[in-house]
Amino acid sequence: MFEDHVFSRAAVAAPHSLAAEAGRDVLTQGGNAIEAMVAMAATIAVAYPHMNSLGGDGFWLIRETKGDKVRAIEACGPAGALATRERYLAIGDTIPTRGPEAALTVPGTVGGWKAALELSAALGGRLPLRLLLERAERLAREGLPVSPSETRFDPTAHAGLMAAPGFAPTYLIDGKPAKAGEIRKFPRLAATLAQLGHAGLEDFYRGDIGREIAADLERIGSPVIRADLAVYNARWREPLSLKLKNATLYNTPAPTQGLASLILLGLYERLAPPRVGGFEHAHALVEAFKRAATIRDRACVDFDIATADFAEILSARGLDREAAAIDRRRAGPFPAESAPGDTVWMGAIDGDGLAVSFIQSVYWEYGSGCVLPATGVVMANRGLAFPLDPARPGSLRPGRRPFHTLNPPMAVLADGRVVSYGSMGGDGQPQFQAQALTRILAGQTLAEAVGAPRHLFGRSWGNPSLTLKLEPTYDDDVADALARAGHEIERRPAADCDLFGHAGALALRRDGSVAAAHDPRSDGGALGL
Repeated sequence: MFEDHVFSRAAVAAPHSLAAEAGRDVLTQGGNAIEAMVAMAATIAVAYPHMNSLGGDGFWLIRETKGDKVRAIEACGPAGALATRERYLAIGDTIPTRGPEAALTVPGTVGGWKAALELSAALGGRLPLRLLLERAERLAREGLPVSPSETRFDPTAHAGLMAAPGFAPTYLIDGKPAKAGEIRKFPRLAATLAQLGHAGLEDFYRGDIGREIAADLERIGSPVIRADLAVYNARWREPLSLKLKNATLYNTPAPTQGLASLILLGLYERLAPPRVGGFEHAHALVEAFKRAATIRDRACVDFDIATADFAEILSARGLDREAAAIDRRRAGPFPAESAPGDTVWMGAIDGDGLAVSFIQSVYWEYGSGCVLPATGVVMANRGLAFPLDPARPGSLRPGRRPFHTLNPPMAVLADGRVVSYGSMGGDGQPQFQAQALTRILAGQTLAEAVGAPRHLFGRSWGNPSLTLKLEPTYDDDVADALARAGHEIERRPAADCDLFGHAGALALRRDGSVAAAHDPRSDGGALGL
């Protein structure tokens, strides 16, 4: 049932077929994996507007063939100059989830595209930007079918979203939630993409588009101002890494939860379940996530203020200590808060072996809901991750970056394969990543690993309890064993498939071919050459 697609020299994977087609077309025209990913990122922002946008954030892992160097791009925007703690305390005890006050961080993802393309040029990439953005611009201008994934969320059930400036006229059709397959156009966003293709990505922050964005943000009452945009640049970071017995893992540093993803897999290896798919496998993953998330919540704050010793946390001593605290037969406590999130993960590997793992998001569905009228850009609400209490790690302050659930992983396996993999899903991201990678390491195909029934521990939309959520096809015997071990089990219906992430994976093999798979839960797939 679950078979890998195998391509002779290059491949892409994305949660929407149009994004995958955009990446494949760039590869066909001689583009590299970075150029393919920029085309995919622009296209997915049009095709999956409930999960990502030019007004959101992004993170990259890029593995170069020469020297096997892995680089990380942090493309998350900081809080605006007017986003003070006093401002929000005057409104209430928490940051609003939707509307202009929720649109409190600078959009970072376009800056990440710019940084990635600068590296691409240094590596020989030569395709013009207008070509990379062409498909996204055309789809936005001419219209494209609404995806099934988008229709599984009802925006009319969320008053704050419906009241957000520009939301209803942009995303509803004839005043009603869009139906799957209906054609919808985004003319303002199309004009923005066309302008970027003509003037360059710098224009988003310091040119005509930046001026339009700033004017609209001021008009609706967002705390992000023109000066915030004018000084923004994505940053290169040194990725985190962890060596396991059969793989070396890479992920992004703070403020992402890449640390948690690495801790989880490091602890899992120490717990050494006898096989994947059984009770020990699931229990070890859940309990390892609890320990990882607890460390994450105190350590993963703005890179510039982070004080945790990440090397010590990921050391053999640190992981041994955490693993020793896990009961291998009983569910342990979990005091941490859970974070929802909707995101897109995508991967690309080209004919030269350049590999990309990429993630882009607006946080909650449609982010803040605010659609800027001049540009068609929907602003994220990632600033909800800021605590208002100054005693808590990473509390709100102008210019500070919020915590991100986003994290794009990559692994170099002992058998020589380079695996770019990942998933969307807020707190579920480390969990879904680990469920897939542990299956790959156990010998399953990418498609088997990505398609297998998944679990999710933690809170979710409309459900404040810390249950262990299982897909309807999850093994009954394993579920019963988990319940006997003290896990509070909750079966979720097939309609809740998005809750369990949209995962994908690519594997560059020793012979130069690329195996690829994407989640049957999404609207995408894997394509290549």
